[in-house]
Amino acid sequence: MSVREEFDDWATDGRDKGMEERHWHTAKYVLARMPVEAGDTVLDLGSGSGYAGRALRDANDAGRVYGLDGSPEMARNARGYTDDSCVAYLVGDFDHLPFVDDSVDHAFTMEAFYYATDPHETLRELRRILRPGGTFFCAVNYYEENVHSHAWQENISVEMTRWSAEEYRDAFREAGLYVAEQDNIPDRETEIPDETAFPTDNWDSREKMVERYREFGTLLTVGVAP
Repeated sequence: MSVREEFDDWATDGRDKGMEERHWHTAKYVLARMPVEAGDTVLDLGSGSGYAGRALRDANDAGRVYGLDGSPEMARNARGYTDDSCVAYLVGDFDHLPFVDDSVDHAFTMEAFYYATDPHETLRELRRILRPGGTFFCAVNYYEENVHSHAWQENISVEMTRWSAEEYRDAFREAGLYVAEQDNIPDRETEIPDETAFPTDNWDSREKMVERYREFGTLLTVGVAP
């Protein structure tokens, strides 16, 4: 099954809103760190329900926001969630971004980058479209150090790229992006029961659940275009 088919099914089932709810726990802290100024052009890569672009319009008065997703149904749903004429949702391939050179001020992606067919090419494309000084904020929960995420591949039919934090840094630099920062954003909103509730259906121990959400959380890598 292709990425398009997989996430068309998710969108049709209404799972885009569930993704938004879960991702918002850490995505909002990533978005708050983006240096978006009034009038800037922003790309939300793998936009899903489009929540990130709408948040940047509301909080930062971004001039134009484009949400790009590989799923036509995701893009269709996202269009239905806003009547803001400055927000547009496109269907496209991460490896061939439909933007001219030096046309985007900032790019963001949450839990989508690892679906790229060729993540190195995606980074080269981002480097191409970012204006000098533009940033790429890449947030993922599925990464090598987060051992609790490794089984996710078994639950989805499309291939996912699992890089370590170091591999992310190396790939950014190889594509021509400076690595401005990299850290972990903890999820402090997912409720963790008392020790007496463990084991649960999903967790052997409270310690492992704390590690997953409070320590590993979301890996954020920030690249800057020269």
